[in-house]
Amino acid sequence: MDISIIIVNYRTLRLTMDAIKSVFQSVTERKYEVILIDNNSSDGIIEIATNNYPQILTIENQNNVGFAKANNQGISIASGRYILLLNSDTVICQDTIEFMVSIMDAHPTVGASGCKVVLPNGELDKACRRGFPTPSASFYYAFGFSKLFPNVPRFNQYQLGYLDPDESYPVDCLVGAFMMVRREVIDQVGGLDEEFFMYGEDIDWCYRIKQAGWEIYYYPKTSITHYKGASSRRKPFKIVYEFHRAMWLFHRKHYKKKYLPLVNGLVYLGIGIKLLMALIKNGMKRLG
Repeated sequence: MDISIIIVNYRTLRLTMDAIKSVFQSVTERKYEVILIDNNSSDGIIEIATNNYPQILTIENQNNVGFAKANNQGISIASGRYILLLNSDTVICQDTIEFMVSIMDAHPTVGASGCKVVLPNGELDKACRRGFPTPSASFYYAFGFSKLFPNVPRFNQYQLGYLDPDESYPVDCLVGAFMMVRREVIDQVGGLDEEFFMYGEDIDWCYRIKQAGWEIYYYPKTSITHYKGASSRRKPFKIVYEFHRAMWLFHRKHYKKKYLPLVNGLVYLGIGIKLLMALIKNGMKRLG
């Protein structure tokens, strides 16, 4: 088996079926399998998917175990040389599987790779190739320096806005909506950290992959469309909270020991203020 494609569904029936359909419309001679995990969506996705595609492997959870744990469940039964995390709200191109497997086969030092991710309006999903959220990178991003000086590397450490999105290059991290990882890498560094519920697990995984000595590469010669946030619109408080909790988890896990207590305190304070402002903004939208 060349590649195992893991799709986690949480109440995105139509989009998930579109994602699965795009996979089976791929033009490739590579052997692949699709593993569908449902996080207690109660939308009939397992029955519908297997009726249309009997070859799909499925896991049906009795509760929403989160994105990281569900993907780990898929990884545990996958048999591919490569594991592809594919969001349920994405559509891949016909050449995506063939191109990405060929690229990985040709570059054995690359542990994880991603392609160009495009939003429905044609704009780049900037999360598809990023730098790590160090305190300085996070500061410049949060306070708008990256927008004010888009071509200055110092102020664009996180979203890498100074780099051409149509060129290939090594990056720090990819997005969990589309991330292809070697089986050897997973055997070495482990799966996704399940302490992350639905945000930050991709950055954490990439950090561990790079720490283990593997390269992470962005290849934009093929692309996918990402209908971003489809499964996160139903519980706004949960989503806002988990987004900011992921920031705290990542810093605590990887940067706490590298910085002075004052810097750590400022980071945690900034995350708390950002969370409070996001909740206030969210509440005002609801009242409006």
